[in-house]
Amino acid sequence: MPKISKDADIQTVITTFEMTPGTCEDLLEALTDAYANFISKQPGFIGAGLHVNDAQTRIANYSQWERREDFQAMLRSEEMRARNRKIHEMCRSFEPVMYDVAECFG
Repeated sequence: MPKISKDADIQTVITTFEMTPGTCEDLLEALTDAYANFISKQPGFIGAGLHVNDAQTRIANYSQWERREDFQAMLRSEEMRARNRKIHEMCRSFEPVMYDVAECFG
């Protein structure tokens, strides 16, 4: 389960996907399958969440990894490269961006 903390020594990745409402459910199913059957089993995986906007035109994915290299190794794997090709067909664009937690409130 993701934990947001400024003091955590982990890699946070936020990925946004843009799609049409007609492909949102298909994309969500593909992402859910990727996490359940592959990504969550990779070395260094800590946790993730998938968020869908009301208009079903965007999915935001928040994931955490022990190290930047763990996330990069998962992305470079043959299985994830094949999955990303299929995911790309269902959306206009997607972009994973690595972040450091700057502050937390609440």
